[in-house]
Amino acid sequence: MDFNESLRRAIKTGEVFLGQNSTEECVKAGKAKLVVVAKNCPAEFKEAILVREDVETYVYNDSGVQLGKACGKPFVVSALAIVDAGESDILSIKRA
Repeated sequence: MDFNESLRRAIKTGEVFLGQNSTEECVKAGKAKLVVVAKNCPAEFKEAILVREDVETYVYNDSGVQLGKACGKPFVVSALAIVDAGESDILSIKRA
C-alpha cells in the first residue's frame, strides 16, 4: 500500500478532517477511525492522541510540511482524522 496515494484517495472520496483542532474534535466525538500525526507534531498533542486506546493512530514518518504535500495541500498539516475512508484502503494501515 502506498500511504500517500491512499491518503489522497481518502481525502478525495471520503471524509477527512485536517488540523489539530478538527482532529481533536473528531476523536472526542468518537468519529475518528484513524488519526495521522506528523513526526514533528507538537509533543503534547501527539502524546494525548497516542495514549488513547479508543482510536487507531499512525505516526507519519516525516514533517507536517510533507504531510500537507501528501494531502495535496499547500500548507502544514500536523494532524488529521479520517472519519470515512471512501474508496481508499488507508484503514488497512491499522493492521500493519
